[in-house]
Amino acid sequence: MSENEDPVSQPDNTSWKEYPFLLIKGFLMGSADVVPGVSGGTLALIVGIYTRLINAIKSFDTRFFKRLITFKFRSALSEVHWKFMVMLLSGIFCALLFFTKVVPLQIYMFTNPELVYGLFFGLIVGSIFVLIKAIDGFNWIHALFVLVGAGIGFWVVTLVPTDTSEAPWFVFISGSIAICAMILPGISGSYFLLILRKYDYILSQFGKLGTSEMMGGLLALLPFIAGAIVGLALFARLLSWLLDRYEAKTLAVLIGFLIGSLYVIWPYQDRSYEQFVSKTQVVAYESAEAEALRSNPPNTNRPEFKRLGEVVNADGAQKEVEIVTVKNKLIKSDPFVPYVTVQEAGTKHFWSGIWGLLIGLIMVMGLDYLRTET
Repeated sequence: MSENEDPVSQPDNTSWKEYPFLLIKGFLMGSADVVPGVSGGTLALIVGIYTRLINAIKSFDTRFFKRLITFKFRSALSEVHWKFMVMLLSGIFCALLFFTKVVPLQIYMFTNPELVYGLFFGLIVGSIFVLIKAIDGFNWIHALFVLVGAGIGFWVVTLVPTDTSEAPWFVFISGSIAICAMILPGISGSYFLLILRKYDYILSQFGKLGTSEMMGGLLALLPFIAGAIVGLALFARLLSWLLDRYEAKTLAVLIGFLIGSLYVIWPYQDRSYEQFVSKTQVVAYESAEAEALRSNPPNTNRPEFKRLGEVVNADGAQKEVEIVTVKNKLIKSDPFVPYVTVQEAGTKHFWSGIWGLLIGLIMVMGLDYLRTET
């Protein structure tokens, strides 16, 4: 393919023999998306499918949708990279199920964050060296682009959240920015929503789905979904153009993003959380659920827990009590160096962070092998 030839004009050469490898790579991307502060784009870059992912997203253009709505299904599928996306998305979906239903990674982020973040820190550190090695003729110009990317990445991940509007136009912009961040290595889409003060808002609207407030939730989410679609379509084309014409320099900037993100992925941090009520229900005072909460106080060191609220109708015939669902949201984290900037280890899970980091570095060796397979 010539340097200026559009890669999307080429047919999707994905083979079904790649399925096991793409499934694993998709699984790794999905695993990253579960952890706030870690981007699925980070893992896509690490396992060597970043350019293919961007071009696959770009292939779903206006021509595809025009043919789709006119029932020209065979023609619509002929020019998009649907096999690649199906294989990758199946891995992502498996990871989301596995790390929310089988191994609750989000819970471990509260009970043993050093292990989880240590694992991803090791993955990113190892991958930085692997990716730099992959740039042919790495020189001072590439190093300068790495520094620029690191500066931008560090600036983004250390932005202080501010209060913002809930007007549809701003929700649209939030969706566009969040989806762009999601496919950028080193920058988390959920973290951008936190910066824009729309993380809780979007989650609360999703929480209304399947309830009596479902219609209101859907209407509130429409600007966000529309913004995500527009942002993904435009940003994927920009990245594809950059990678097609300035691949080494663009890759250097993306490596810089990874370096900049290490600040928030460092496993040893003083983390501050904000609690907010996501749901309140009223039950009988003597109900089994209320009695269980009275006899066994909840563990508040979890992403979500239930606690007893105010007593309702205390003097009436049917005494009731509120059961409040509370969520913990990370609002600030300050990194420290065990035994150096704090007394002793500063955390009871010091060795968990070390083991996680080492496992992450070892995993990079396997990921580097996967890069050479497809």
